[in-house]
Amino acid sequence: MFTFLHAADIHLDSPLRGLETYADAPVGQIRQATRRAFDNLIDLAIAERVAFVLLSGDLYDGEWKDYNTGLFFVNRMGMLRKENIRVFLASGNHDAASQITKSLRLPDNVHLFSTKQPETLLLEELGVAVHGQGYDKRVLAENIARTYPQGLPHHLNIGLLHTSLTGRQGHEPYAPCSLDDLMAKGYDYWALGHVHLREEVSRSPWIVFPGNIQGRHIHEPGAKGATLVRVEEGRIATVEHRDLDVLRWSLCRVDLTDCTTMDLAIDAVRQGMETEQAEAEGRPLAIRLQLVGKSELHAELHRDSALLTEEFRGLAAGLGEMWLEKVVFATQRPVALAVDLGEETPMAELIQAIEGLDFEPAALMELVPGIGELQKKLPPELLHEGGLVPASISEASDLREEIKEMLIARLLGQGGRR
Repeated sequence: MFTFLHAADIHLDSPLRGLETYADAPVGQIRQATRRAFDNLIDLAIAERVAFVLLSGDLYDGEWKDYNTGLFFVNRMGMLRKENIRVFLASGNHDAASQITKSLRLPDNVHLFSTKQPETLLLEELGVAVHGQGYDKRVLAENIARTYPQGLPHHLNIGLLHTSLTGRQGHEPYAPCSLDDLMAKGYDYWALGHVHLREEVSRSPWIVFPGNIQGRHIHEPGAKGATLVRVEEGRIATVEHRDLDVLRWSLCRVDLTDCTTMDLAIDAVRQGMETEQAEAEGRPLAIRLQLVGKSELHAELHRDSALLTEEFRGLAAGLGEMWLEKVVFATQRPVALAVDLGEETPMAELIQAIEGLDFEPAALMELVPGIGELQKKLPPELLHEGGLVPASISEASDLREEIKEMLIARLLGQGGRR
């Protein structure tokens, strides 16, 4: 019986994004998060007395800023060497972008797979065959899985591969291959990398994306870590996720449908934050607050979004080691405006015109000359680099809706909260 550990997408020294603009942000934890998570990986490997560690690509985050990133990795590999733990590493697309990586001398317990063709390493004392190939360039469009050798008889066969398979949202289609391509090789375990969300693609055979070991922004929420595999009598007995992250990202979704006063809404937000904090199990937490539901407070929420954002930020700070990354005001009116105002009233026609506006930045400036003044009043969460531009294309629709709702709320309202 023995165990091995499978991790991927370490992205050593990659910065955490989304909190750096806030004065109370945990700067030290942000800078050291990926290293501390990697230390947790090393500690887990030693504590579990694993036979070997598999690293399925993107150990680094492209070109290093200095050589210390590599020295840190070599030092941690030395710690595993003292414990007689071997390491098998297949480079990924980010590793291929680094020139320094190619000249880094690794300890003799670490094997870096060839980038030219698949290699097979035999661990005869364990009855294991490890197959793998790394990237020699950042963009690898070929299906290299098809060139992997067939599994060896009377061995536990493991394949290391940095791939998007048939495609995963948010990830470039590198080293594409199908489930059938992998199954055809007759391996017992495919140790995949590249996709940052943990996924057990198959259990017969085991085909696993362990996810990255540390979330780096709000689009990588939830528990992050590695996969611990136990082998008994030459067969895989258990496959378990183990948490390694040191700072967790979370989407805190709060339904305000039943909240009839702002005090009740704030209490609901506090309860939501406390729930997320409990699930983080003592880790510092960065949250994105999303307010949803058909709420009587819809207009007030949008009208006073800047003030409320600061109030919610204060709630998070009061809970300790929690930071509010952003507030998304996504509630809906309980009754359509046309019903309240009358479909043919001048006010209804004006609001209908606002709802139909093209809210691309240039068109918005032309159609609404006073938008410059409104822009100064918008909360920073709606701005990017000082302009009405979403931080990503995926957020563009939400941004437009928030601006429309703010305009309508100001049109209908008679001032903010007292």
